[in-house]
Amino acid sequence: MGETLGTLGSAMAAFMFLWAMYQQYVPDDLRHHIEKYYQRLVKYFYPYNEITVNEYSRDRFTRNEVYTAIETYLSTNNAVQAKRLKADTAKNNQSLFLTIDDQQEVEDEFEGAKLWCASIISNPGTQTSHMYGYSNEKRHYRLTFHKKHRDLITKKYLHHVLNEGKEINSRTRQRKLYTNHGAMWSSVVFDHPATFQTLAMEAEKTREIKEDLISFSRAKEFYARIGKAWKRGYLLYGPPGTGKSTMIAAMANLLHYDVYDLELTAVRDNTELRRLLIQVPSKSIIVIEDIDCSLDLTGQRKKKEKVKEPTEEEEKDPNKKQGKGEDAEQGKTSKVTLAGLLNFIDGLWSASNGERLVVFTTNYIEKLDPALIRRGRMDKRIELSYCSFESFKVLAWNYLLLEAHHLFDKIEILLGEIKVTPADVAEHLMPKTIESDSETSLKSLIQALEMAKKEAALKTKEEEDKEESKSAIEDE
Repeated sequence: MGETLGTLGSAMAAFMFLWAMYQQYVPDDLRHHIEKYYQRLVKYFYPYNEITVNEYSRDRFTRNEVYTAIETYLSTNNAVQAKRLKADTAKNNQSLFLTIDDQQEVEDEFEGAKLWCASIISNPGTQTSHMYGYSNEKRHYRLTFHKKHRDLITKKYLHHVLNEGKEINSRTRQRKLYTNHGAMWSSVVFDHPATFQTLAMEAEKTREIKEDLISFSRAKEFYARIGKAWKRGYLLYGPPGTGKSTMIAAMANLLHYDVYDLELTAVRDNTELRRLLIQVPSKSIIVIEDIDCSLDLTGQRKKKEKVKEPTEEEEKDPNKKQGKGEDAEQGKTSKVTLAGLLNFIDGLWSASNGERLVVFTTNYIEKLDPALIRRGRMDKRIELSYCSFESFKVLAWNYLLLEAHHLFDKIEILLGEIKVTPADVAEHLMPKTIESDSETSLKSLIQALEMAKKEAALKTKEEEDKEESKSAIEDE
């Protein structure tokens, strides 16, 4: 044993010496020719082919669909072979979903052909790029197989993996709620329970919206035939507390779409906005809530305010003048323009992926630029208004499991006389103690509605008195 190890050590030392001499004394041109013919020789005798599937495209904009399919397929069918695994929760948190860890290799077989799939990572642990918001780590899968199976692997196996991976992913994946950080998205599990059955809305309006959404999700061929990008815009508007955010959750649950909540104030410029848009896949809802407050977009078409003249003190001290300009520049956290946002909605870049909804919400529709909400951009406008009696009955069933009650008549009269949001009504229907019953909750609601009616009457009287006083002054 000792002699064997000694011989092996001597051989390795001799090899390292020769290799160092080769690197130092052999001219570069000669080395190039030697390595070229060596590669040809290896290629001639080496019986295997390799296919590399990168996680991202070269521009780092979009994740490779084939990479995702291979990841899902191998994790489902071959994960048991890997020594290191990554665990995540599957759909509805009911089971674990295991994926192959980095730098692991598993074996697969397809119609008698064996192949080896390795998960490779380069530049591990490198810093995140602050310019674009993504990590410098690069991942890819390397598929190795015998060259006699080349046609089988390229023409049948890869298509099989792609289709199988998509099917497995749709069955097991959890829907996600995304938010933007820089030019990248981060996510949490989307588990909002809202449905159209629980929305405080008239039945006819609910049915109309559901049919519109389902019709859109099945209209791929229609959009292709008319030459339009497969997307649709929704504008949800109404007072605060009328259920705009809940409506978005119900839309996502109905169509089984992911939600991408875009915070415009966190987007640096139009280029970064495009990067975010391109990363959003099909079957997604892009949401911009309170768009009238997100950025000063509506004022961009109006005349800009005059720049204030520098004071005498600032003229004498250029540093103060410069500091003031720097402060103003730092206060502008985002350079997203109205034109950039319009291109985001329905420009050329908006057609990068199909089957996407774009949803805007606002409390004040009159503040929005007409170009932002015209037909073709916001295809359907949905007003979410104050609570009607029909909406109340939905809430009564959701909170109290009541379809009828002797106090309903009084509540119907009061709802017809005053304006109150569904959120305010729901607050009074919510049980406050263990002993609370349905009648207690309804009486609490009636008391609140009567109080609101008195306050509204008092406010109206005060306004009338002011008008009378103003008229009397003008007459004098």
